[in-house]
Amino acid sequence: MWNNVYRRLLLRTLNKMNKGQLTLTLPDKEVIRIGDGLGIHATLQVLDEALWRRIVLHGDIGFAEGYMDRQWETDDLTALLRWVLLNIDQAPSVSGSGNASMFMNLMHGFNRLTHILRPNSKKGSRKNISEHYDLSNDFFSLFLDKTMTYSSAIFQNGEEDLETAQMNKYDSLCRSANLKDGDHVLEIGTGWGGFAEFAASRYKVRITTVTISKEQYDFATRRIEKAGLADRVEVLLCDYRDISGSYDKVVSIEMIEAVGARYLPVYFRKIQQVLKPDGVLALQAIVCPDNRFDLLKNRVDFIQKHIFPGSLLPSIAAINQAVNDTGDLFLFGLKDLGKSYVRTLAAWRNAFEEHAEDVSRMGFNEVFQRKWKYYFSYCEAAFDMRNINVVQMIYTRPNNFLFGQ
Repeated sequence: MWNNVYRRLLLRTLNKMNKGQLTLTLPDKEVIRIGDGLGIHATLQVLDEALWRRIVLHGDIGFAEGYMDRQWETDDLTALLRWVLLNIDQAPSVSGSGNASMFMNLMHGFNRLTHILRPNSKKGSRKNISEHYDLSNDFFSLFLDKTMTYSSAIFQNGEEDLETAQMNKYDSLCRSANLKDGDHVLEIGTGWGGFAEFAASRYKVRITTVTISKEQYDFATRRIEKAGLADRVEVLLCDYRDISGSYDKVVSIEMIEAVGARYLPVYFRKIQQVLKPDGVLALQAIVCPDNRFDLLKNRVDFIQKHIFPGSLLPSIAAINQAVNDTGDLFLFGLKDLGKSYVRTLAAWRNAFEEHAEDVSRMGFNEVFQRKWKYYFSYCEAAFDMRNINVVQMIYTRPNNFLFGQ
């Protein structure tokens, strides 16, 4: 009986999502077509009636977990998620939707509590970062390019491979930050050392790069030594809150998403403390729409629960507010990379799927693999639909008249 109640509740919600078309196949093979048929077409085959309850109780997280547990299938996961985002304003169970329903996502409070219990204090940040980045370097090498870069590339034309596009990104940041001979550059968030190696090998600069991931620290240290750059690049296992010194430039690539709303002022206060008066901050950040930031910071989605615990996408307005509240840096340049992230994520997703057997041999089961497929498609769809964006933001201080010369 309850399954029928959950089913009716969900179908009533789906019928309000009238843009594009969803072809929904039920376990009894009944086919229902939803939408006006214009634009995005997607398919969803329900394999287990228990999915209805899961979505009603847990919203879009339940939908994602249903995919992980093979309670539903689709012939194009990214297209399906694009269709969902196309109808976000009619989807009360989707993160970021301003449409609420007392009958959907009933267990939101439980997931929210779990997220709150993962704070980005120093101890909490180490744990949160470790859960994702310390899976193993070999795992990430299966789908990243040779530069081991885990952030949006910049595709300038249709001919470039991912490695070239990642070099484009590094070059863009170096040029935008106006790197000059003799600069001491601080990088917050080492990754696997790609930016540090690129910048130190092409510019006569010193790099201090910090990470709290032990796996990444070990990898980056070996990488820098192998490249013969150990005299110019210092890799530190260090929380950004413990950084000291004085720097000409600060670069941070898609690390701010791990800071959290509470610590944004702490993050920018530290940057303004260590950045020289005529210094430059080059920031690459994944951002949410300004008018959804307050909504999103009080909710939790699939990414926060299953991929990046403790994370939160800031908005451009939230970033600027934190910058303004902690010092005198001002926004000098802004570059949109959103469509490049679509191609970056598609490349990662394809490589991940091509290496499915290798992932299995590493001990990762089917649920884990389906979770990561969902993650890649979820993000790819979000950037493609302009539900979120990624930008490079360049900051300097007033009267820095030498900037750009």
